[in-house]
Amino acid sequence: MIISHKYKFIFIKTNKTAGTSVEIALSRFLGEDDVITPIAPEDEITRSELGYPGPQNYLAPWQEYDLRGIAGLVFKRKKKPRFFNHISARLVKSHVGEQVWNDYFVFCFERNPWDRVISHYYWLYKTEPRPSVSDYLNSKAPLALKRRGSQLYMIDGKIAVDKIALFENLAEEMEAIRIQLGIPEPLQLPHAKSSHRKDKRSYRDVLTPDDRAKVAELFSEEIRACGYEF
Repeated sequence: MIISHKYKFIFIKTNKTAGTSVEIALSRFLGEDDVITPIAPEDEITRSELGYPGPQNYLAPWQEYDLRGIAGLVFKRKKKPRFFNHISARLVKSHVGEQVWNDYFVFCFERNPWDRVISHYYWLYKTEPRPSVSDYLNSKAPLALKRRGSQLYMIDGKIAVDKIALFENLAEEMEAIRIQLGIPEPLQLPHAKSSHRKDKRSYRDVLTPDDRAKVAELFSEEIRACGYEF
């Protein structure tokens, strides 16, 4: 996730919505006081090779360390993050305070849930043998996906961000956001987290009627919020 004091925005990063590519593209224009959370090592290599700023200002101040945090620092040399990759709007708001939250432009990306679960399925199971998509949908994995979706940008069941941009219109959404924020140049989206997926069929050709119904039930909030259809 990103908090930019320079351009006064907060980017809440959902899962399987091109969030890492968006994050890397935005990093190019960030200032030294802005918050940038770490991403996967291979993606940090991409960001570094592009010459963009990496993780900064995301660690917790000493006064936020409890006994567990101190023990982790002493025995594992593990510092406590205050902000992290897939942090919720609720937690960000509690850290930055009402004034910053209300004054800054807060946005995230969402994706058609039927398409998103298929992307997540192939990301989890990169090689054969794989469980069936139906078995995947009957596991706990889709619940984890939801926790990194609407549960990040909603607070008490209500949308807490200023904009839910759509993955399906990624380039257009990013250009509109760039103009709104006053970022001086177009955002160049790298191909982070390239897919191992060889089956390029549409989700419509992969999901059974029962699968379709399960996704619709689990992701009903996202479907309603963004007007998605199968």
